[in-house]
Amino acid sequence: MFKNLNASALGISGHQSEIIELALSYGFRSMDLDIVDFATRARLRGMPYARRLIDSANIRIGTFALPFDWDTDDEPFQKHLEKLPEYAQAAAEVGCTRCVVTLAAAGDKRPYHENFEFHRRRFAEICKALDGAEVRFGVGFRASEELRKGQAFQFIHDLDALTLLLNMVDAPNIGILLDIWDLHVAGGSIDTIRGMRVEQIVAVQLADMPLDVPVAELNEQSRLLPGATGRPDIPAALVALAELGYDGPVTAKPHRSVFQGSRREPAAKQTGEALDQLWQAAGLLPNGRLAVATES
Repeated sequence: MFKNLNASALGISGHQSEIIELALSYGFRSMDLDIVDFATRARLRGMPYARRLIDSANIRIGTFALPFDWDTDDEPFQKHLEKLPEYAQAAAEVGCTRCVVTLAAAGDKRPYHENFEFHRRRFAEICKALDGAEVRFGVGFRASEELRKGQAFQFIHDLDALTLLLNMVDAPNIGILLDIWDLHVAGGSIDTIRGMRVEQIVAVQLADMPLDVPVAELNEQSRLLPGATGRPDIPAALVALAELGYDGPVTAKPHRSVFQGSRREPAAKQTGEALDQLWQAAGLLPNGRLAVATES
């Protein structure tokens, strides 16, 4: 597995060249892709032009976010879906084979079972559009109880329910966007990770939480820089992932308020150092493999 930079998650913006420089300067082996911008440049000026900075930097691409809202009416959804193979192929050209989304934990549109079937159908169509470029589709959940308050209908907010949905989609390229913070809030543990199959995991996200806040009171603002408090035990989670053989991107995903008022260089530097420390605590080599296993 490899350390991945999602600049927008840290509140960082800038030209592609600036994000690449931050990633290379602070120990990231990959970065996420703005797929709409990248595919547009490829279409207008050619793929060699669009990918020239990525190639010259010799940096990997971790994931790209699904570039549209799937929870919309049929007509706009189909229009967006028609463009998705182009985006998927553009991403695959630079070695990015992971597209990710995160479910809303509740809403006002549909009761649970109706919403479940709605997502099953929509995700099956999305997977089919991505599969031609051999791009996997990673789906995550949000576990904070606060996100379900004041909503008419609850929806998926734990790993078991998410796994059931993905199994019902029955697409070879669908899997889990595994967020260790949300897994912990939903009652999961390191043993939960050990019980997963590596092929289920498309991408991994990390964040710590305050030590003095009960799980039921945690909210999105409680997402701290990974390693800040030691809750949850991220090094143990990384070891479990390495033992499974996970070889994908690992992304720090604190709440943006963590870096509010900070310039982008300190934010990227602090995040890179935090991931380095977690890698060391887990006994991982720079390539994300267990050092002990390599030496034996």
